[in-house]
Amino acid sequence: MPTTTAPRLGTALVRLLLVAATLLGTLLAAAAPASAHAALTGSDPQDGAVVATAPKDVNLTFSEQVAMSDDSIRVLDPSGKRVDTSEIRDLCSGSIVRYGVGLRAGLPEGTYTVAWQTVSADSHPIAGAFTFSIGAPSQTSVALPDQEVGGGLVGALYGIARYLSYAGFVVLVGGGAFVLACWPRGASVQALQRLVVRGWLTLTAATLAMLLLRNPYTGSGELADVFDLGGLGSVLETKTGASLISRLLLLGAAALFIAVLFGTYTKRTDEKEKKDLTFGLAIGGSVVAAGIAGTWALAEHASTGIQPAIAMPVDLLHLLAVASWLGGLTALLVALYRAPGIERVAVERFSKIAFGSVVVLAATGLYQSWRQVGSWSALTGTSYGRLLLAKIGLVAVLVGIAWVSRRWTQRLGDPTVSEDSEESGEPGESKASGESGEPEASGESGESKAEASEASEASEAEEAPGAEDADRPEEATVAEAGTEPTAVGVAAQGASSREEEAVDPERAAQLARQRAAVATARTKRDRDADPERTGLRRSVLTEAVVAVVLLAVTTVLTSTEPGRTEEEAGRSQSAAGSTAVPERPVDIRLPFDTGGAAGKGTVRLSLDPGRTGANVLHLFVDDPDGRPLDLPEIKVAFTLKAKDVGPLPVVPERIQAGHWSANGVQIPMAGDWQIQVTVRTSDIDQTTIDKNVKIG
Repeated sequence: MPTTTAPRLGTALVRLLLVAATLLGTLLAAAAPASAHAALTGSDPQDGAVVATAPKDVNLTFSEQVAMSDDSIRVLDPSGKRVDTSEIRDLCSGSIVRYGVGLRAGLPEGTYTVAWQTVSADSHPIAGAFTFSIGAPSQTSVALPDQEVGGGLVGALYGIARYLSYAGFVVLVGGGAFVLACWPRGASVQALQRLVVRGWLTLTAATLAMLLLRNPYTGSGELADVFDLGGLGSVLETKTGASLISRLLLLGAAALFIAVLFGTYTKRTDEKEKKDLTFGLAIGGSVVAAGIAGTWALAEHASTGIQPAIAMPVDLLHLLAVASWLGGLTALLVALYRAPGIERVAVERFSKIAFGSVVVLAATGLYQSWRQVGSWSALTGTSYGRLLLAKIGLVAVLVGIAWVSRRWTQRLGDPTVSEDSEESGEPGESKASGESGEPEASGESGESKAEASEASEASEAEEAPGAEDADRPEEATVAEAGTEPTAVGVAAQGASSREEEAVDPERAAQLARQRAAVATARTKRDRDADPERTGLRRSVLTEAVVAVVLLAVTTVLTSTEPGRTEEEAGRSQSAAGSTAVPERPVDIRLPFDTGGAAGKGTVRLSLDPGRTGANVLHLFVDDPDGRPLDLPEIKVAFTLKAKDVGPLPVVPERIQAGHWSANGVQIPMAGDWQIQVTVRTSDIDQTTIDKNVKIG
């Protein structure tokens, strides 16, 4: 047999690079299953604010729509007691998403904690907390949970169920499509039947798990709450709960599809009837697959954010393309390993379907990349963007391996495999051939090949447990004789074997092991007889491994805040005035001249720690020669013009000549504050100097 070498790159590498460039859009879709998480963009009072009087309510602003319950916003006093009214107010207006909760009257001074938890419109739970103070900050005994919402054991289990649901969908849809569109005879191959059925079972089990875990996942985080029937009822009233129930109903229809595909379809012998049934299965299967994909599109990321009317059908197409490509790849891998008799034409059909899927993925991915990332800075400066870049690398590798597989396919021949062997899922006799399908020339005759292969089988059989005491199998005996077995001879041998088995059970067990060893040897021989098929199997296996990692990255992306949302939240917080550098004292120098005798000097002002809440103010006044200058009076005022706050007067106490101080200077909120210092050097000589500083 001539030596087989790997395909050369040649000009096809250029086509590979063009396809890879197109697939960058596929990557940036990260998921048609991923689009936007809600984020807190503002609050009233602001985080860390110190207000003079108790507010009547607390308001929260989000980047997109969220689902609120009576316990979504809780306000706790310094002792941890709840002081809100538990009545959520919908303050949304236009594109502004804002909710509030009323506070009880007569709240004393101190630091209050606002803890909030809700579910964003894309089905993911979000939570957070901040503090504000009335009058002056105080110690607080409020202890918030360390576990992030949607995390812990429940979050891990829910994430695993999400991954398995995607994987089950891919295998179910892609495997069924592969059988119908690429290899109809594969419907009778048990290995492919098991693959598709397992995909259905995986998706069904994962959907049930997500339905039961949904209540603790978005709520308490306690695994025991999966048995809370009241919580389960609440879940069923949500958009996510309805989508999971719809998915289970559609999986019932998918079970009927599987039963017909692997039952009635395989038994039809009339060509016209089988063609009509194929058409019906294709239409029905497409509707069911689109419906299952729609349960993601209608309930999760695509259903919120910008342009949902476009994003949802795009998301559906993206999911179906992923299933056709990766699910079909899995089915091809199983066929190559468990049913070597798959024809070259079937592999070529899948290659065309895979290419079409890549085109759809590229088109939908380009749109999703714009929708989810929004800018180049978000692509490199956010966690979501960096995950996308990692996925770009994985897809580039996958496309390269797919190109190698395509080259192996072009060199593939069609082996001859016994029909009975295919139907049982076990490969039968096969013979490697070239692209033309003609036997390869060699120096060996057909009889010598048969003798070599049968001798190999006998060798394998002799290595099986108990084979040393057993007679050699009938196949080896026939091969050595160089003649074909007659019906009478086979019947006589079979009768003799059955008599021996009836008399000696141990002998029967030895013969069974021997036959299994022979079958294993035949399987290995058939699988390795064609170097092209061996190369194709290995490249497809590598593709499948990369695809598993790719699916895992996609699942992680579905729980990561997209770059567009993260950047918008950051801009909103900046606009709210949180511009100062925390934990850095404010130190400024203010020269003055009152116009009178000894009216010149410099005020050195220090505000420590220079943030919202209580601060310590120090004033040092020096004359032009740098010596301390005593003054009859000095006053300070703080004004935040952007929020119409102030002036807030401060009258410092004299410590010594040229030094004044004030404790407990309250800065109610972050922003660009104007500091005014009034200096009086005599009864009639006075001036006011000011400077703007950022305090946070």
